[in-house]
Amino acid sequence: MKLAVVTRSYLRTPGFTATALLTLALFLGANLAVFAVIDGVLLRPLPFPRADELVAIYNTYPNAGVDRDGSSVTNYYERRGKIPALSAVSLYRSGSAIIGETGATERADILQVTSDFFTTLGVAPRIGRTFAEDEMDVGRNNVALLTDAFWHERFNGDSAAIGRTIRMNGVPRIIVGVLPRDFSFLSSKSRIIVPLASEAAKRGPNERHSGSNAEMIARLRPGFSVADVQNQLDAHNAAVERDDPQAKLMADAGFKSIVRSLHGDHVASIRPMLLLLQAGVLILVLIGVVNLANLLSIRAAARAKELVIRQSIGASRAHIVRQILAETLVLTLAGGLLGLAVGDAGVRAIELLGVDQLPLGAHVAVDARAAALTILAACVIGVALALPIALFQLRGQPAEMLGAQSRGATAGRGANNLRHAFIVAQVSLAFVLLAGSLLLGTSLRRAMHVSPGFNAGGVLTGQINLPRASYSSVASIVAFADQLDETMARQPGVVAAGAITNIPLSGNTIKSNVTARGYAPRASESLHGHYSYGVTGDYFAAIGVSLREGRYLTTTDSHRDARVAVIDEDFAKRYWAGATAVGRQIYRGGDEGNAALAYTIVGVVGAVKQADVTEAAGQGAAYFPMSFDVDATFYMVARTRQVSDAFGASLARLARGIDPELPVTSVRPMDARVSDSLAGRRSPALLAAVFAIVALLLATIGTYGVLSYAVAQRRREIGVRIALGAQPHEIGRQYLARGLRLLGVGVAIGTVGTLAAGRMMQRVLFDTPAVHLPTLFIAAAIIGVASLLACVIPARRAAGVDPMVALASE
Repeated sequence: MKLAVVTRSYLRTPGFTATALLTLALFLGANLAVFAVIDGVLLRPLPFPRADELVAIYNTYPNAGVDRDGSSVTNYYERRGKIPALSAVSLYRSGSAIIGETGATERADILQVTSDFFTTLGVAPRIGRTFAEDEMDVGRNNVALLTDAFWHERFNGDSAAIGRTIRMNGVPRIIVGVLPRDFSFLSSKSRIIVPLASEAAKRGPNERHSGSNAEMIARLRPGFSVADVQNQLDAHNAAVERDDPQAKLMADAGFKSIVRSLHGDHVASIRPMLLLLQAGVLILVLIGVVNLANLLSIRAAARAKELVIRQSIGASRAHIVRQILAETLVLTLAGGLLGLAVGDAGVRAIELLGVDQLPLGAHVAVDARAAALTILAACVIGVALALPIALFQLRGQPAEMLGAQSRGATAGRGANNLRHAFIVAQVSLAFVLLAGSLLLGTSLRRAMHVSPGFNAGGVLTGQINLPRASYSSVASIVAFADQLDETMARQPGVVAAGAITNIPLSGNTIKSNVTARGYAPRASESLHGHYSYGVTGDYFAAIGVSLREGRYLTTTDSHRDARVAVIDEDFAKRYWAGATAVGRQIYRGGDEGNAALAYTIVGVVGAVKQADVTEAAGQGAAYFPMSFDVDATFYMVARTRQVSDAFGASLARLARGIDPELPVTSVRPMDARVSDSLAGRRSPALLAAVFAIVALLLATIGTYGVLSYAVAQRRREIGVRIALGAQPHEIGRQYLARGLRLLGVGVAIGTVGTLAAGRMMQRVLFDTPAVHLPTLFIAAAIIGVASLLACVIPARRAAGVDPMVALASE
């Protein structure tokens, strides 16, 4: 059948065509946008040879409150070559460094890796070489690999860059290689790769459980599985722990090394939410298909006479089937093409919601594969809808159907019941989607109202990374932090300023052992991991943490020999519930040591949400003067009367005023960090709300279309009834009641579906029960109003039928 003929047939019914194309574009486009995210994050394999062989290995101490810890350097050296199921083992650690010459420095993300890292991944450099084994030793590690983008940016892609030097943290490093153009490791944005070097003392048994930001990856040997590695690793751990004095302590903490697929482990945190979104969009697709089926069945009924006449004058059944199939496929393919545009716009909108913050979020895009699947889905939908319509048209004899049409007979009971069932299905599915989005919205609202334990308003933060070459001593690091504190505090508009080794919600959730002096653990209670930070200046006043007891730490504490500390209320409740904590003593480490090394508690502050504003149990935190807990990487915190971009530039200028080589990075308001910590909840909630609105629109259109068609179909019957004395308002009430009955059945079925969906969503909901009555009532009210509007117009049209006009038209 010619395309022009099909096109003209749709142009003759512009209302139907526009509605059908809009329906297709909306649900196919929404499905495409979400599929692009699912594909980029969950489905697409990592860009390495035989990526399914790559695994992640991490340590866990659940009884100590540490569900996930990195792998130590000792773990690496003890395990490589000792696990038969693994062909390669390596470590990596993400970080940043100051790049460039004095006066023209910038901070760049880097990746520290062991010599067998690229062998593990199966990646060879584009030019040059990777790292040698002896370059893993401190003092021999001044080499670097560049990413292709950084190579082109700094050296214009010149191969002569190999052998030249680049300054990192004030130290020259020799460039030994450039990575392939398409190299990308997980969600890392690293531009330079350097050796993860260590000293021999850090590779011994005493450092086995030292805790580290390093992560271990490995490659399975062909023929072995993850389960094989897990069994062999368990046996290996048991063997090396046998003579370890800390073995009992670690066993009580529940120590175990876990093996997971590298891809699956990296996206594990976001997988439940993405699968929930996929379920939501599939519901939307079902609603759209049902709506389209209803529209096509109405159009088929309206065209029944035309097709019967064609059969009567000689058109074969095969010709009729081909015609219906061609018309439906043209419609769905056109809708699919529009869906590509809608889906591409949807992905761009999702990018604005922060999809790049998701694991592998940078890989999200509408590519040829996703586009082809969308077009294929449009074709499948077209065929699936065309065949039953063709069967409907061919089920009777042409003469009988022509006679029925000429008498103005109405559709059979079966056809009406089917359309009513479609309405019920649309309403119930839309109700599930709407109620589910309201549950996510309620969960997000409650998460946003959780106090993070500090006053984020008016707080500006920035990260400092001091190069070891220039700041090799504790005194030099503390002196720089104090000088910058004092300089910032003197700036107009600054209320308080301070520094801390790790800011809340930074993403760094490393915990360490802190022991309370004299505390007797309960039976089966193990050591407990706590957050541990070094502070100086007026950090607590700057961040806005409340004082519960005693006093804050100050700059003076970093310049005294007296060992003092501040703990939070969660720490205090764990060890001294119901009693004062001020004056008590704690030790850094897993047990009590020399009395001279004890820290006296001088204050208790409010608990702060360190990892996530929705974290349930308080882990407990201890704060020490920065001179006793120092780190060359720390955060500056300033409370200002008004946070602005201009003040952020001032912070960078002040730091360079002290040391011209120091850039300040990650300059952001604290309330932006709090907001970003909720991105994993905000984006799905907003997307679900969009899906719910579209579903509500489709269900309303479907209800209106069926009832309007019913009125048009029975116009003669309505005219006769009014001519015989029936009151118009009774006719209108009849159609309105029919629509409301369908609404009631749909809401009842949808309620059952919502209860089941709520239980499935429990893992991703915060402080929101699976059965939430206000949500059900609001969802019912919204869909009730929408359906009522869809019913009122056909009901009024039925009540306004003029019997004389209706009978004359027949």
